[in-house]
Amino acid sequence: MTARARQTTPDLKPWGFVAPALLWTLCFFVAPFVVMAAMSLWERVGTDLVASWSFVNYAKFFERGHYLEAMLNSLEVTAIVTVTSILLAYPFAWILAEKVPARWQRLALVLAILPFWTSYVVRSYSWLLVLANNGVINQVLTGLGIVDDPLSLANSRSATVIGFVHFFVMLLTLTIYANLVQLPPNYRKAAQDLGANGLQTFWHVILPLTLPGIMVGAFLTFVLCIGDYITPQILGGNQELLMPQVIMLQIGRRADFPTASALAILLMVVVTIAYLGFARWIRLERA
Repeated sequence: MTARARQTTPDLKPWGFVAPALLWTLCFFVAPFVVMAAMSLWERVGTDLVASWSFVNYAKFFERGHYLEAMLNSLEVTAIVTVTSILLAYPFAWILAEKVPARWQRLALVLAILPFWTSYVVRSYSWLLVLANNGVINQVLTGLGIVDDPLSLANSRSATVIGFVHFFVMLLTLTIYANLVQLPPNYRKAAQDLGANGLQTFWHVILPLTLPGIMVGAFLTFVLCIGDYITPQILGGNQELLMPQVIMLQIGRRADFPTASALAILLMVVVTIAYLGFARWIRLERA
């Protein structure tokens, strides 16, 4: 083969490296998504699924108030969890990056990610035991005489938020910590030389430079939280349904796969909108 022929022949070696990941994505993401999108245009008539190819299932979302209410509940809980996790994670990440000696930081990080080593289901049931009427918190409060009757902590939105925050604080801590340790100390010294005090240095220098890490962690928290079914089901007690629970009810109780598919597509639309909102900082983080 001549040199010119070798130059014109396409090099297939890169495709050999990409092919496994591409095949995996096509089989386990693209194909299921296409099937779900097609199913959302069908209808359940009696016990049969009819390929009507209409948007009637999407219309149900706006016509039936409990679907819209479930979406709003999901957005509210996700917003509360995200903001609370950021407020708790930033000081924790700051302590790890600035106050813990460098030789102990790896050990501190290992201790910080210990919750990830426990099953998600186990953590949720553990919080249920802690927050129950006869749980640890109520036993302590009644034992100390602070309250006469047990507080209703479990089976509520507050319990769901607590369970979520317990997990996502550590996730946000890692993303924020990764930004903090990469900041050159000269930035702080330059701000001090220009007359900035500690609060001004943080607000005008440290916080803007660590904002990409905050936003990446916030986006991951948003995506994982709004699509989670286990924690609201265990800790919420069906007192306030979130969107994943409503979707599972369509499947488990009514076998209404077209409506469940339409609701899942709408939930993905919300996540896509969130991604577009976070895209600026995500691109900056990649850079």
